[in-house]
Amino acid sequence: MNPRSLSFTQTGGLWAFAPWITILVFLLPVAAGLVGTALPAFGYLPAIGGEHLSVDPWRALAAQPGVMTSVKLSVQTGLLAAVLSLVFAASFCALLQDHTIYRRLSTMVSPLLATPHVALAIGLAFVIAPSGWLLRLASPLLTGWDRPPVDLVTVRDPQGLAMVLGLVLKEVPYLILMIVSALNQVPHAALRRTGSALGYRPATAWFKLVFPLVYLQLRLPVYAVLAFSMSTVEVGLILGPGNPPPLALLAARWFADYDLQRYFPAAAAASLQGLLVLAALLGWRAGEIGVAHIGRAWCERGVRAGAVDPIARVSAGLAATALTLGLIAMLGTAVWSLAQSWRFPAALPEQWTSQTWVLQLPRMAETVITTIGLALASALAGVLLAVACLEAETRRGHAPTHRVLWLVYAPLLVPQIAFLYGFQVVLVKLGLDGRWLAVAWAHLVFVLPYAFLSLADPWRALDPRYARSAAALGVTPWQVLCRVRLPMLLKPLLLAFAIGCAVSVGQYLPTLFAGAGRAATLTTEAVTLSSGADPRIMGVYALLQAGIPLLVYGAALMLPALLYRRRKGMA
Repeated sequence: MNPRSLSFTQTGGLWAFAPWITILVFLLPVAAGLVGTALPAFGYLPAIGGEHLSVDPWRALAAQPGVMTSVKLSVQTGLLAAVLSLVFAASFCALLQDHTIYRRLSTMVSPLLATPHVALAIGLAFVIAPSGWLLRLASPLLTGWDRPPVDLVTVRDPQGLAMVLGLVLKEVPYLILMIVSALNQVPHAALRRTGSALGYRPATAWFKLVFPLVYLQLRLPVYAVLAFSMSTVEVGLILGPGNPPPLALLAARWFADYDLQRYFPAAAAASLQGLLVLAALLGWRAGEIGVAHIGRAWCERGVRAGAVDPIARVSAGLAATALTLGLIAMLGTAVWSLAQSWRFPAALPEQWTSQTWVLQLPRMAETVITTIGLALASALAGVLLAVACLEAETRRGHAPTHRVLWLVYAPLLVPQIAFLYGFQVVLVKLGLDGRWLAVAWAHLVFVLPYAFLSLADPWRALDPRYARSAAALGVTPWQVLCRVRLPMLLKPLLLAFAIGCAVSVGQYLPTLFAGAGRAATLTTEAVTLSSGADPRIMGVYALLQAGIPLLVYGAALMLPALLYRRRKGMA
């Protein structure tokens, strides 16, 4: 990150150090991790016998049976999930923004955003599995089945469609939130009225006049969705095909192998995953240019009737279905966690019990404490660094450039598997490998971008006259920060903290690599259990994993109302 671009270097005192601390926190691990992964990819890792550079790891990777299928799976699942998520989210906002159903369905966004990918994937598996809720509701009346079909593959299918669905359920709410945030910064209502006055139908007017402005602010979140969808490991472990698996999952398996010589082709696979994501981002950018030319010609033709509105209606309906299915998935985990006896094809358990919770909670106590501790520590550190950066920006008087935002998004655009192994090598050299501090640092790498980006807009939107009035009364800049700016921004601060907690709770690979397999969190345990454990125990872990971020979100929304209950404007 360019400190001068962030406007910190001449602020003096503590604020002058904010950009450098930020760089050390999240850019240094990414850069060092990429180098630390690239060197073993070319055979150089003296600690395990790699003394010379060579292309042998790449030859071993190329000789792996099914590696091209793994590459194909990574590309097709990532691109399909990103395209569907964007189309569904944009159509949802284009058609339903002025309808009552929009407000009702929008209430589903926050719970789904707070739910980690792993918990949602486990819940979805409960719903769509051959013995899942959907077939239970349809059987035996519609299917004629009185037992689960053995030849029906709905989870871990070879094409990765279940994995795509799991990603879409999580990314659609995220992109809806990003679109709503972007809409607040463009005159969308006036543009839609103009389009209506010119005779355009609602969706056509929205896509012609509003969406081009919205997408300028949506580009980086869409890139982050594409990068994650192509390289996710945890969703692939639960919903993706297993033989051959997507490329990122193949690399993660080799990194976890007891044979240390597997590390070299694993690093090559991780580096290839990074190159694939880079190629996909460049290809997406080229597609944006092509779509812009086509869209400009479409606008110039002035066609009023067309296929946009029917397609948008279908896509908006699918988006609403995705939101509903996400909530059903979480409800499924709750039902399984309370089920004692649930035979196929019964739609609900024949017997209910809380015994699973009673037995598991004492055994999970240490895991829950570790999860909460890591979430609170990384979220608090992320918010403090974001506040330091934004306060320094305020004192300098101008915002960072667009290039700086690219750096903020860097940990979200680089595949985790492409740099976390190299980061682990750095941690080993520093003597931090496997320690709690190392895991918290790894989480902070991903928490900080979300904390900064969620807090930046409210911070910059705060009327500067409040600070000027306080300064005119003789208070110091520190007092302006602590007694004016922070109290007025309490709700955005708490929401940024809640988002940071949700991000931390959902981290799988960072916990696995930085913790050297010794740090157990709800996410790592849930992924381990997803390979074939008792579904009731899986339900407990998934529900707790989703419940912790939801509790923090609830507290973030309630605390300002309680603290400022006699000051409605502040509440």
